[in-house]
Amino acid sequence: MNFCSKCGSDRMQFRIPPGDTLPRFVCDACGTIHYQNPKIVVGCLPEWEDKVLLCKRAIEPRYGLWTLPAGFRENGEAVPAGAERETLEEANAHVEIGELYTMISLPHIGQVYMIFRARLLDLDFGPGSESLDVRLFAEDEIPWSELAFRTIRRTLEEYYADRKAGAFRMHVSTLEAHKPVAPEESAAG
Repeated sequence: MNFCSKCGSDRMQFRIPPGDTLPRFVCDACGTIHYQNPKIVVGCLPEWEDKVLLCKRAIEPRYGLWTLPAGFRENGEAVPAGAERETLEEANAHVEIGELYTMISLPHIGQVYMIFRARLLDLDFGPGSESLDVRLFAEDEIPWSELAFRTIRRTLEEYYADRKAGAFRMHVSTLEAHKPVAPEESAAG
């Protein structure tokens, strides 16, 4: 952070403010502490009979790969409302929001994914401006090698495991940053 968003000063320091435990950007001119909090990604796992709805991305990152309809929550927006909005924007799909299904923290990039199970209300869906294609997939049709994000893979894996077990529950987990594999480790695999 180069400038204070409150007073415009360039007298910014990254330090632990009095009474705090973590370093923050602090303006030495006006004393404002600038907190940087995680971004919330909201979305749905839309279900129709034994199929789920996926969107093929028309934007970066991960252009051309498949994902659940999801995106950043807007300020002033309730989490379920954001999930419903993203599903409408990306898939032109109308859903009835169900329970929160996965909450996945990605601390290395400051994001938290919150994905809801949702009932697709009709088959009148299609690509929104951020999607190249939108389709229903049975479990054996999921393009596993073409999924855009690890969060989506984890959500789908948990969904199909829960479906097989006959009971759905909420899943809370963390995905850490990918660690580079040493050449000797990849050759051994």
